Amino acid sequence: MMTDLTKTSAHVDRAASEDVVPLSEAVKVWARVAALSFGGPAGQIAVMHRIVVDEKRWVGEQRFLHALNYCMVLPGPEAHQLAIYIGWLLNRTKGGMIAGLLFVLPGFLSILALSYVYVIFGDVNAIEGMFFGLKCAVLAVVIQAVFRIGSRALKNEVMVAIAATAFVAIFFFHIPFPLIIIGAGIIGYFGGQARLKRFTPGGGHKSGPNAPLEDKDSVLGEDIPKHAKPNLAWSLKVSGALAALWLVPVATLVLLLGWNNIFSKIGLFFSQMAVVTFGGAYAVLAYVAQAAVENYGWLRPGEMLDGLGMAETTPGPLIMVTQFVGFLAGYRDPGALSPLMAATLAALLTTWVTFLPSFLWIFAGAPFIEKMRGNEALGGAMSAITAAVVGVILNLAAWFGLHVLFAEVRAINYGPLELDVPAFSSIVVPSVVLTLLAAFAIFRLKLSVIATLVLSATAGIAWQAMG
Repeated sequence: MMTDLTKTSAHVDRAASEDVVPLSEAVKVWARVAALSFGGPAGQIAVMHRIVVDEKRWVGEQRFLHALNYCMVLPGPEAHQLAIYIGWLLNRTKGGMIAGLLFVLPGFLSILALSYVYVIFGDVNAIEGMFFGLKCAVLAVVIQAVFRIGSRALKNEVMVAIAATAFVAIFFFHIPFPLIIIGAGIIGYFGGQARLKRFTPGGGHKSGPNAPLEDKDSVLGEDIPKHAKPNLAWSLKVSGALAALWLVPVATLVLLLGWNNIFSKIGLFFSQMAVVTFGGAYAVLAYVAQAAVENYGWLRPGEMLDGLGMAETTPGPLIMVTQFVGFLAGYRDPGALSPLMAATLAALLTTWVTFLPSFLWIFAGAPFIEKMRGNEALGGAMSAITAAVVGVILNLAAWFGLHVLFAEVRAINYGPLELDVPAFSSIVVPSVVLTLLAAFAIFRLKLSVIATLVLSATAGIAWQAMG
């Protein structure tokens, strides 16, 4: 009886305030999630699940997974979008904004500080050694991501075939990444709509021996809150404001500075990335790495790995590595500004156009997605996209591996094929040794990503000192 009265009181309070949980408490929780969000999207989602579902019991298991599924089929960083989605469910628009901003802030400040260290002290032996070790560890981490995501996504021969096709398409034929993901999504959508078992998503983010929290037993409950029900006028209003905040600054830069200015290029490229990069952080990195290194020449392959090492060892979304890319692009093409000023402004611009679209996608679509829980076509699309992402991440691992383990890599064309072939005489033996040790630490000793990165960085410093 007392339990029923408590639930009734909670529903009355919720109706009066329109907040599912007190905003002050939500701010503390999202700050805690942000501070603990290390280890890439899988680790960040696991932290969010442990705190929001297991500890606070604010959201049930199925609702959490439904929100995650939606974020996984969106372009951009799914962990960041998931924080926005849940924050919006619990505390309306302001809750989503606070959750999304807090999720990014620690990583932004950390990467910015490390970027300053990189360009100012990068020639110091200890710094060179640290990043040498991080590169090798990051290669092992990316390989681990292939196995981790693959074990969850490749449940049958159809998913394996999709992953293999994606790898061949991007590695051998250089088919654009967005086309691969869109194609996989279309196949999965119709497979799910036809209720084919091989396209049915499975698994979840259960993080302990206890039974999953049922939606009806959570603070949010299983009903749709009043503010989360579809409202086309609200969606258009919020979407229009966010689109203006995103696109007007970019258009202004192009009009004032011209197409060839570095800030215009950064704004346009990372805005495009925000629209077409499906499949999570590692898939996005494959697209950014090849474009930033090969097309724009903003940084070298080894420097992309340095940035990824920074992102892996700091809290926040892994895609914060784009901030480092923008920082170096501005630093090396400062125009009339000082290099550090141009780099700082470029980092701010990159972060703005990378993460602002996430708020747009969530606020525009989440109310309608809330009504689609259990939709089989959407689940099929997600399964196929996740399988294709395994192939794309394998391509990323191969691309990183070539540039970490060999000092010389050249492109060779065989008709429609374009292959990156290493000069085997240029193999970097210390990189091979340290990469194998990092892989041993991760796969055999089961060390965490952070511990492996720290040990590899220390080994790199020691190796540099010996040389």
